[in-house]
Amino acid sequence: MDRENKISYDIRGAAFKINKTLGPGLLESVYETALAHELKKMLHSVKTQAMLPVEYDGIIMEQGFRIDLLIDDLVIVEVKSVESLSPTHHKQLLTYLKLSKKKLGLLINFNAPSLKNSIVRVVN
Repeated sequence: MDRENKISYDIRGAAFKINKTLGPGLLESVYETALAHELKKMLHSVKTQAMLPVEYDGIIMEQGFRIDLLIDDLVIVEVKSVESLSPTHHKQLLTYLKLSKKKLGLLINFNAPSLKNSIVRVVN
């Protein structure tokens, strides 16, 4: 989990920089693109809108789910720009972690004046 924690630190740093520069109120896609850009500058491998298949009852659904960002094939990031995070957002990320067999995910709500309480770590 040490590698995941280092990646998480970089993601949070990039998110704070983006939030300070752009502020709240933009579309999720803007924050997603900016976050991918910042992480690539840090030499992380970044997959955007990554399709991850889901297996159910012996069948594989190639378009099982789509995650916003997959960093270094280890950490899932779900980007939101909403009034407030709901329990559904947390459940969605936890399900993504379980189905992908990843250990760590971050849920980031950029629609806040401060990200201090708007970045949530979710551990599988």
